[in-house]
Amino acid sequence: MALSLLLVAGGLMPAGARAEGAAGDAGRGAKLVYTCYGCHGIPDYRNAYPNYRVPRLGGQHENYLVAALAEYRAGTRSHPTMKGQASSLGEQDARDIAAFLATQQPPAGGKPAGALPDAAKACTACHGADGIGVTPDYPTLAGQYADYLEQALRAYKKGTRQNPIMGGFAATLKDEDVAAVARYFAAQQPGLSVPRPPAKP
Repeated sequence: MALSLLLVAGGLMPAGARAEGAAGDAGRGAKLVYTCYGCHGIPDYRNAYPNYRVPRLGGQHENYLVAALAEYRAGTRSHPTMKGQASSLGEQDARDIAAFLATQQPPAGGKPAGALPDAAKACTACHGADGIGVTPDYPTLAGQYADYLEQALRAYKKGTRQNPIMGGFAATLKDEDVAAVARYFAAQQPGLSVPRPPAKP
């Protein structure tokens, strides 16, 4: 399923932030995740239009994944395939799949792309200077495909992803800023999603 997160970390905090419900069962999720792996289990698999690589999901925060699926169901994230996939899942199915994906090995980042770009400094309050979401509600951006991160930021700018924080931030970015932010976070090294306190200013 072409889960256009982000992923992300979608930067890319979900509008609903923390999704409530029963805890996810990673064992059950391992049996259900095949519906996601048709796209997300294939390295470099691309969304047809616009053309970008679908996000990597291994090691992503469970709460974030559940909230992202809810946004696809609600239409606050626009993607026909993902809306259909998300709508076919019950709440517990989504939690179980997310619980399983959170335990999977995250992708390797690239060679860190120098200092944090000025345009990315506002990102660090939620996504950390290293691109690892500071709470389970914020996506980890580290190691994500750069073209996916660019696509997500552009979607926030256009309003096809609806989030007041991300929409306002993305609206301030020039095209070169979008590319710089995406390159920087894609090059960072992710870890398994572990809640941690935000960095002090």
